[in-house]
Amino acid sequence: MQLHRLWLTNFRCFGELDLGFANGLTAVIGQNGQGKTSLLEAVGYLATLKSFRGVGSEALIRTGASEAIIRAEGTREDRNLLIEVEITSAGRSRTFVNRQRLRRSRDLLGALRVSVFAPDDLDVVKGSPALRRQLLDDALVTLQPSAYQLQADVDKVLRQRNTLLRQAGGRLSDDVATTLDVWDDRLGELGAQLAVARTQLVSQLQPMVLKAYQTLAGDEAAITVDYAPSWTTGDTSDLAVAQEALAAALVASRRDELRRGVTLVGPHRDDLALWINGLSSRTQASQGEQRCVALALRLAVHQLVTEQTGSPPLLLLDDVFSELDPQRSQALLSALPAGQVLLSTAGALPTGVLPEQVITVVDGTARPGGGGHG
Repeated sequence: MQLHRLWLTNFRCFGELDLGFANGLTAVIGQNGQGKTSLLEAVGYLATLKSFRGVGSEALIRTGASEAIIRAEGTREDRNLLIEVEITSAGRSRTFVNRQRLRRSRDLLGALRVSVFAPDDLDVVKGSPALRRQLLDDALVTLQPSAYQLQADVDKVLRQRNTLLRQAGGRLSDDVATTLDVWDDRLGELGAQLAVARTQLVSQLQPMVLKAYQTLAGDEAAITVDYAPSWTTGDTSDLAVAQEALAAALVASRRDELRRGVTLVGPHRDDLALWINGLSSRTQASQGEQRCVALALRLAVHQLVTEQTGSPPLLLLDDVFSELDPQRSQALLSALPAGQVLLSTAGALPTGVLPEQVITVVDGTARPGGGGHG
């Protein structure tokens, strides 16, 4: 989708906003705390129905308002597309495409694809496995929106299974054992499917991450990405093998799970292992190396989506150049596929960046300025 216009009502610090966008690069300029990241966040929300800043819907609604509205107009495959989302502080949000309400919000997924690069991407490398799982799962949904349902089904089974484990109180009665067997079968089936999808994705990303890292870092370091399941050291690229291994792990962990009242093995405990020259990038890399790994991961996903869908996602660069030296800034820019870009910055643009449009954000207001070609 090519984004042409964005309207906001009571979203974050914006009361009312009406903005048009260039087809190429739009630079969003403003001091910290003025709303430039919120502007990119609104665009990202239309693609994923969640904030890339990791906050709940209530945080997106302007103080004193009961709902926020995001509307965007664009074209996709030469067809006009109008997307509208009403975010409420109470009850379910509503989503519309070309004025028709979607029965399920997930039906929107895939209408607008975005890639987000942000300063806190460093946490993907340094932080908990949940952040790395989220990166993989978001990429899966971007590539194949039906993956959203698989992820939702796995989450539902885990909730049901955990409830049963807590209610059992550490005791394995016949009724608990029978019901637990049912949930084990379901988790073994769905969990293995998710693990296989993640494993295949990581395999596709590996050469792209390697190339992107070497481009960004300016050296020939060997970077490796591996899917690291919590329940097997065997092959997770074959569905039958993975399902058998997960089923066996669930049986082996049952006593501990009953004692602790929680599911201890499964795709919700898996990780993405990242190595530089055989050393863990999480614990043994410098912050500069870690930042390159994080950028390489994002860039690899962006490039894979571009290849598999035939067009680049809309790229959101949220103040990412403030954390990069000039060499890495230029390397990142040179590695990006052509496409529509929204770039926010509190400082000067990187050398050689010539935006088609400049938008200045001040205290919850945004106004277009001149382009970079004048």
